[in-house]
Formats: sequence, C-alpha cells, structure tokens
Amino acid sequence: MESRPLGRTGADVSVVGLGTWQLGADWGDVDDDAAADVLDAALDAGVTLLDTADVYGDGRSEVRIRQALVARAERPFVATKAGRRADPFEAAQYTPENLRAWIDRSRRNLGVDTLDLVQLHCPPPATYEDDRVYDALDALVDEGAIAAYGVSVETVAEGLRALQRPGVQSLQVILNIFRRKPLEELLPAAQKAEVGVLARVPLASGLLTGKYDESTTFPADDHRTFNRHGEAFDVGETFAGVPFEVGVAAAREVAAIAGDAPTAAFALRWVIDQPGVTTVIPGARTVEQVRGNVAAATLPSLTESQLSDLERLYDERIRAHVHDRW
Repeated sequence: MESRPLGRTGADVSVVGLGTWQLGADWGDVDDDAAADVLDAALDAGVTLLDTADVYGDGRSEVRIRQALVARAERPFVATKAGRRADPFEAAQYTPENLRAWIDRSRRNLGVDTLDLVQLHCPPPATYEDDRVYDALDALVDEGAIAAYGVSVETVAEGLRALQRPGVQSLQVILNIFRRKPLEELLPAAQKAEVGVLARVPLASGLLTGKYDESTTFPADDHRTFNRHGEAFDVGETFAGVPFEVGVAAAREVAAIAGDAPTAAFALRWVIDQPGVTTVIPGARTVEQVRGNVAAATLPSLTESQLSDLERLYDERIRAHVHDRW
C-alpha cells in the first residue's frame, strides 16, 4: 500500500488507516473476537496507522489494540487522543496534571513507554489559546512519554488556530464527499506548515457506503441513533452533520457517479486524492468492511467528470446543511 510522510513526525504511514471507534463503543456491539479479526485483517492488508482514543469504550479500543499487537513483530503507528475524559468537559480541566494522567493511562492501555501520537480530542475552544496546554505537551515530548502531538478538530476555524502552535504535528478533521470545506483553506495551510492530516468520518458514518435507505435503523447504543441531533456530542460526528434522509438520497447519486466502483472505496479514493491528506481513517466492524476500505488504495483516481458531478451534488444537496457550520 502507498505510504506518505505524517507531517514532520518522521513516520511514513499507509494512505488507508483504521479508525477504531467502532472497536470501543457507540456503534453497536463488537465482541473481542470480532475486534481482533478486524485489527488482524487491517494489519495483514498493509494498514500501518491505527487511530484510537482513551474514551472509546473507556479504553477498550486501546486495550484491544495492545492485545492485537502482542504477537506481531512489526508495530504499526498508533495515534490516540486525550481530553474527552475531562469531567466536566471544559477548558479548565486541561491542566498539566490531567493531561499527564490521561496520557499515562493511554500508555498503560497500549502497553508502551512512548505514545507515537497524542491528539487533543476536539478540545474546548479556549484550549487553543492556553499556552499551558501546549507547554505541557512539549514537556511530555521532552520526557519521552509521547513522540508527537496534534489536535483533532470539529471546525476549519479550530484547525487553523491549531496550526498556529509550532509543536502541532498533525490535524484530524472530518473530510468526505459531503464535508468539503477543509479543502478551501485548512488543507493548504496544513501542507504549508508540513502538518499531517488524518481524515476522519470519511464515509459519513456509513452513508457513503450506499447501503442505507430511508427505513434503515441502528441499535440503541449506536451513535447513529442516540446522537442524530447532537444529543451526546457534536452532531457533525454523526452522518457528518447531514440529515439522514438527505444523505441517503445523495448517496444514491454518489453510487451512480461511481459506476462500477464500490461506493465506499470510491468515496475513500476521493479523500485520498485531496492534496494535503496523509491518511484516511475509516472504521470497520467486520473483516469484509476492512477489505472494502483497503481496496480504495488500488482504485484509480476519479475522472474530471466524476469530480465535477460530485461538486455539483454537494452544491445542490449538501452545502446548505453543513458548509457554514463546520
């Protein structure tokens, strides 16, 4: 699989990674065996970047990654996140002591002395201006607790603020056919700053697989049920903020534009080809989904006609719902 440099970290990572939110919680039940199978399938297919967080299943995702890597001679690059354990979730909780405690917990969960990458997990807005936060992260780098740090953001404006911090080595942002705003300013700015970009929610919570219709339902413990209107966290994390019925109809058009290509792989290829993207990090609950995602790395780039059709679709069906919000 093609690899790209992850900013200034010195690491080269596969263009298709694996997001592991599904292996922790909030996507319905995934048992230990299924999680192990997903991780093994991804690693065997050439995935060299795993993305997780300390709150995915209260650490379950991190622990499952540790368990999956025990028998492997080569270790992938593991990016985790910190900050959502803050209680209450507010900037005042982002103290040096709390950051250290959260990061030490992830080190234990993942079974490592040094974390490859820690990303602030969509932190409260005030943290972007708080020098103490970044001084604490710099100190943890100096001590060897983390090798690098970045920020996972909700909005383009937050991403641009994060890039003003010289120690930031990566940005994680929602980017997909239905969420195009980062293309305008954020990705060019990240490229200029030599900051890696991890593109999350690339399939709009499954909408861009083309497998859903208006009657599709999800389990009660799946965020596609309990966060559809932003009841639990930013609504932009669920279906990329696109109303479900609107997204289902638009996804049918994406499938038609994709032609013979699998819709999910086609949508991921679109993300991979955006200048400035390092890695796309789709999640997976099954081995079949892993294989479908990895197939994106071998698809040809989209044609000019397909790109034009997707842009038109965005302008006509999606833009009004998402563009000015994030």
